[in-house]
Amino acid sequence: MKILITGSNGLLAQKIISLAIKDKIDIIATSKGIDRSNNLNISYYRYFSLDITSEDQVRFAINKFSPDVVINTAAMTNVDLCEEMKEECDKINTNAVGFLANACLSINAHLIHISTDFIFDGENGPYSEDDSSNPLSYYGFSKLNSEILLKNHNVKSSILRTIILFGVGNNLSRNNIILWAKESLEKGQKLSIIDDHYRAPTFAEDLAAACLFAAKEKVYGVFNVSGKDIMSIYDMVVSVAEFFNLNTKMIERSHSSKLNQLAKRPIKTGFVLDKAINDLNYRPHSFLESLEIIKNQLTNKQI
Repeated sequence: MKILITGSNGLLAQKIISLAIKDKIDIIATSKGIDRSNNLNISYYRYFSLDITSEDQVRFAINKFSPDVVINTAAMTNVDLCEEMKEECDKINTNAVGFLANACLSINAHLIHISTDFIFDGENGPYSEDDSSNPLSYYGFSKLNSEILLKNHNVKSSILRTIILFGVGNNLSRNNIILWAKESLEKGQKLSIIDDHYRAPTFAEDLAAACLFAAKEKVYGVFNVSGKDIMSIYDMVVSVAEFFNLNTKMIERSHSSKLNQLAKRPIKTGFVLDKAINDLNYRPHSFLESLEIIKNQLTNKQI
């Protein structure tokens, strides 16, 4: 099997690549700019610079490498920036998915695409795959449009929706809330964290395993893939502090109304995981189990 991965410098892609390399799967890693991974000396790993917003570049890369599966982890995920830069958001989150779908169809490749809980309005979480979507932000709107595009396309595809991805990565351009909270508290910084929004944070290794299972077993359709523990953002950060023996008194409760964010967020999401458990052999770690793995990775300087 040969897998081409977009957004290869990101956290999820790094985890997928790590799992695939263990299985000696031929990997073509693609991203904009230079390769920030540590896989350069592995014979079945190749890196190719790719801008997925260029239809010509996408077509060229897919035809050049002829992968069996393409896993699209690239996205514009800064929710407020998407609200401000709608055209750029559309280019990356929607239009590029169409380019990938067309190119995959031309060589009969399987396309796996990552979506989000932000396609829902947060009024009736946790959500199943068949619940009605109603995005509150342009980011959610762009990801919903990418889902609609794939559902109306003839390409063989899998859509894996997820929630607040976290984990330890290599040379990441953006931190995730778990490591940010840990590092901030270690520096003695006071944190003001909202307690009125609820999510099911997803351990990157778990989502990576689901993506790779879908690739290997050719499982198609829409799947909600997240952590199994739904908690407030405040409780999430307090749990991190308690686990790493950091000062919880440095964490104060806040309300989302005080943030003055450009984009509106859903109050409570979370997913019903039955379909992923049954069809993708999905076995998510608990939040505390994930923190234990992260602690070991940081101690041993491994990802």
